[in-house]
Amino acid sequence: MSIESTLKGVGVAEVLVTLKDVPRGNTAAISAAQSRISGVLRHFTRSEQSHASAMANAAGAPDGRRLPYRVYKNLGLILGTVDSDGLARLKKESAVKAVDEAPVLSLIRPVAASTAAAPAGITWGIKRMRVQQLWSQGLTGKGVLVGHLDTGVDGKHKAFAGGAIAHFAEFDHFGDQIPGVKPHDSALHGTHTAGIIVGRTVGNSRFGVAPGAQLASALVIEGGDVVARILGGMDWIIGAGARVLSMSLGLRGYRKDFLPLMQAIRNRGILPVIAVGNEGPGTSRSPGNYDIVLSVGAMALSNHVPDFSSSQRLTRPRDSIVPDIVAPGVNVLSSLPHGGFGRMSGSSMATPHIAGLAALLWQAKPHATIDEIENAIFQSCKRPPAMPLARANRGVPDAVDALAILQSGGAKTATKVAKKKSAAKTSKHRRKE
Repeated sequence: MSIESTLKGVGVAEVLVTLKDVPRGNTAAISAAQSRISGVLRHFTRSEQSHASAMANAAGAPDGRRLPYRVYKNLGLILGTVDSDGLARLKKESAVKAVDEAPVLSLIRPVAASTAAAPAGITWGIKRMRVQQLWSQGLTGKGVLVGHLDTGVDGKHKAFAGGAIAHFAEFDHFGDQIPGVKPHDSALHGTHTAGIIVGRTVGNSRFGVAPGAQLASALVIEGGDVVARILGGMDWIIGAGARVLSMSLGLRGYRKDFLPLMQAIRNRGILPVIAVGNEGPGTSRSPGNYDIVLSVGAMALSNHVPDFSSSQRLTRPRDSIVPDIVAPGVNVLSSLPHGGFGRMSGSSMATPHIAGLAALLWQAKPHATIDEIENAIFQSCKRPPAMPLARANRGVPDAVDALAILQSGGAKTATKVAKKKSAAKTSKHRRKE
């Protein structure tokens, strides 16, 4: 539904305002921008018809929780409620780059889940990507912070001992950060995906791709004002200094609503690694189907793409197939809350494999750009005969080859394709076709 349709039907709409960039370190420009932003805020309206106000009323929240806007400084975005007049005035403000409908994301849930005994040795996904050969060279992701937006993470699990969780935040149903919380999981999903990224060795079990990296994990789903919670998590992750964002959230179909979010993440030096979805061929999820993210589908040990893994050919002229790559996503064994282990299947299990690989590569070359890391992963991919192009695109990355490409400079000099500009006419990024 468009902003105009929502306004016509309800009278107000929740919008996402992208602010024009402010030169960093330029005091005069920052001061002028803050003055312009103050002018922008006056165009939002407090209405009992809005989700935020209705939720605050139902919860008996104090008046301060009912502001018609919320500013995310690290993202350069404002989330707020407008009426028709406010929308028209917003679009005329000099500080405003774009006004889009506010997105509503949901968790990409696994298609199968079961408890299991602790894995013996190295999990199949790590072996398939030859990650253990990078470990033998001393690469564990040490010094790299990975952002993790999910249901949280059980900080008491042995898989996260020794400082695996550098930062943890929980955002309440209004999108406010809850002070003083300990790392915990509101479900199962977050602990499982976190274990795939940074899980430490438990006994002789090795299931974390980057066991020396650290997490900045935010509990942002589900319930309440989901948009405000997820935006709060993204803004917080930028402030924490993450290099990678691992996220298994999205909305079915191609929706442009998320473009400002992903562009803000990428513009701030963070590689967004996003699950493509679990609805099968001919489907995809936003933002996993954007050309400015590294989108990931699932593969099985048999080198087949499972029926559930989403894939789609889009109408854009370049990079038209999603996902970009596939990674281990069937019967993946990792940690579960309360010290347990379990197997899950889904593109949301494949995604943290790639986030972990990116962390290993960034340890090897700390000053590498997002494009260099992304291109190294893409150029290392091989597509087995059992994987159709339409289902797997580039295929499966090889950690050893990706490292060699990155260290040789091949990721910088290889043939690149300029990405299609977003609806907000954002800057182009490049990747191998």
